[in-house]
Amino acid sequence: MCSGFLKLLLILFVAMPLCAQRAITFCADPQNPPFSTRQGRGFENRIAEVIGAELHQPVRFKWQRMGRGFVREIVNKGECDAVTAVPVGMRGLRVTKPYFRSTYVFVTRRSRDPIDSLDDPRLANMKIGVQVLEDDYAPPARALARRRLTKNVVGFEMDENAGDIIAAVAHRRVDTAIVWGPLAGYYAKQYGNALRLTSVKPEVDPPMLPFTFELGVGVRKSDTELLNRIESALQLARPKIQRILKAYNVPTLPMGDTPQERAGQ
Repeated sequence: MCSGFLKLLLILFVAMPLCAQRAITFCADPQNPPFSTRQGRGFENRIAEVIGAELHQPVRFKWQRMGRGFVREIVNKGECDAVTAVPVGMRGLRVTKPYFRSTYVFVTRRSRDPIDSLDDPRLANMKIGVQVLEDDYAPPARALARRRLTKNVVGFEMDENAGDIIAAVAHRRVDTAIVWGPLAGYYAKQYGNALRLTSVKPEVDPPMLPFTFELGVGVRKSDTELLNRIESALQLARPKIQRILKAYNVPTLPMGDTPQERAGQ
């Protein structure tokens, strides 16, 4: 009986660290498909879960809209440990090596000839959908303004109806749209083969307005230990992450030097 009791104690002792393992908390927008949702249906939710599995830690989410002051007021105050899909080089955070690279894309109907350049002369005679971010336009609108095409711009709010900009192309309310690739790919998939996505050129619009970004996981600048652990997890989980991105129809580009890096930025 004593032997059986000691075996039970040993089992409990070994299991205790697993039960007590601290959760890793990811900040995530509660209603921002296809990126994240409170129901866990976004690809960032799924990637966070994969990272947690590789770290052998349970995953929790801090539901938070990511506006101005987000890093200072939420991340740096310990409300969450990490943030997925952060642009490499983002100020205020230490960011892992990227796990994918994506781009803004032109969304056009397949019945039209494709557009891939901001300098395409046909844009002068088109209605061009762009996304509005809070009180500002996304980078495509600034690039179009530099080309004196502001009058051609049709703005779409980034809210719970984020897919409206893709629907506007499909239903001929605009001629084309310039949209962040992961969002464009996800919503365009709903229209089968009716829409075409082409990467925006140039990748960096002069003087230095990028249209392609490498994305990693951001942590507090002081948390080097967590950064290293997440980087190892990302390396191990690379095949799983690629399958998730493919399932959500996220346009990805080959990894490597970004145009900014090649320019010595």
